[in-house]
Amino acid sequence: DVVVYGGTSAGVIAGVQAARMGKKTILIEPGRHIGGLTSGGLGMTDSGEKKVIGGLSLEFYKRVKQWYDDSSVWIWQDKSDYPHYVKNDEALFRFEPKVAEKILRNMADESGLSIVFGERLNRSADGIRMTDTRIDSVVMESGKIFDGKFFIDATYEGDLMALAGVGFHVGRESNDLYGETLNGVQTGNAVQHQFLYDIDPYVVPGNPSSGLISGVRDIGPGIEYSADSKIQAYNYRMCLTDNPENRIPFPKPEGYRREDYELLARYIEVMPEWRDVFGNHQAMPNDKTDTNNHGGFGTDFIGMNWEYPEGDYVTREHIIQEHLKYQQGFMWFLCNEQEPRIPDALREEVRRWGLAADEFVDSGNWPHQLYIREARRMVSDYVHTELDCKSVRETPESVGTGSYNMDSHNTQRYVDSEGHVRNEGDVQVSPGGPYKISYKSIRPKAEECTNLFVPVCLSSSHIAYGSVRMEPVFMILGQSAATAACIAIDEEISAQEVDYKKLRRQLIAD
Repeated sequence: DVVVYGGTSAGVIAGVQAARMGKKTILIEPGRHIGGLTSGGLGMTDSGEKKVIGGLSLEFYKRVKQWYDDSSVWIWQDKSDYPHYVKNDEALFRFEPKVAEKILRNMADESGLSIVFGERLNRSADGIRMTDTRIDSVVMESGKIFDGKFFIDATYEGDLMALAGVGFHVGRESNDLYGETLNGVQTGNAVQHQFLYDIDPYVVPGNPSSGLISGVRDIGPGIEYSADSKIQAYNYRMCLTDNPENRIPFPKPEGYRREDYELLARYIEVMPEWRDVFGNHQAMPNDKTDTNNHGGFGTDFIGMNWEYPEGDYVTREHIIQEHLKYQQGFMWFLCNEQEPRIPDALREEVRRWGLAADEFVDSGNWPHQLYIREARRMVSDYVHTELDCKSVRETPESVGTGSYNMDSHNTQRYVDSEGHVRNEGDVQVSPGGPYKISYKSIRPKAEECTNLFVPVCLSSSHIAYGSVRMEPVFMILGQSAATAACIAIDEEISAQEVDYKKLRRQLIAD
């Protein structure tokens, strides 16, 4: 009945919902793990107002709380010492990666959802079979064929959506296109995660003819608020610990080059407070962290992912490996490089941390999922924009709620008119409260595809997607997509013909 491609949190929840509604459902995951970022290190749930999280998404976080209610699972830390565990709370929004995946697997098993690992979509024209606007089947690189009545593309990249001929956008729209204020090139708003001091970008300081140091491009940021094809930076959400009994030193990556961190060394040299380099640790249970990007030079590999969304598998794998090398090298540099510009206090602080030995045990204790913050975004009959996030206009046919900041990480690093290094693209603006997300934003135009839902790469502008792209919201939209698919199957109609009133009743009931 339902074929879900992509084992992200949205994909798992979509599969569970369809299976619970009595539909024969299969989840196809190209890798070895399910959960995407939820099980890939993002244990600090970016949720905004938690009161608007419901359905299977809330069930997941309730199960997290139930897991940690058991004192026996607190191996590396006493439960009473963890400030975010509150006995009487119904849900817990912080968790270890391996716990998240175990809970999602339990939910899948209990529902009867079938999961196939290690099958990747054939992205050539031979990878999909369609009759008019309906997908009949999808074909994997192995040659395996999966037939279905309805399909859900739950990948971070939108590969099935693109293969089905559905329209999409990559990059930033201009402010003018949708009447926004925070889209396009954003040098004025780029004050967060920015260089706090003037840094010379040239190999020989003060000499432009000597060339630029690693990580800085020789192109300007572009015209303010204008469109481009750039996307916000990716990184890995590291799960670290300072517990010596569970700590593994940061590895030196193959291909490490000290010169790739010259910009970092120059920044540290002029910085009186080095915590801007290494300080964004969110406490997870069992003396672990979710460690994210921080400061003007951090774990975000700025400007090095632009080819990822539409790149072939070889291109993407190269980008993934470059991100791995960069971030592991970043940690190695701070811990071990014989660099006189690194203060002893900073080096000792970073050395206090290491990878958690009991996490990501089949990938060298490193997260199995790169944080794909943004890739393709569908363009459907309704595009979710800043106007929806700010509730400036009435969003039709709501199937979910978001509330987090409109959050874009930096997209590029350049030399400003005064000859200093600057980052561009970071925007952090609150929507002002919860907002609605339209059913029309998770299904394609009728003339393009009639039996497909896209709850992750949904129809949204760049800046609005910066708020929507939170894991609890992906789960919510995955459940909504699956519910609509089940209704459409029962009534033998298209995604576009589903009666919203009927869908709404079911979503409220669930």
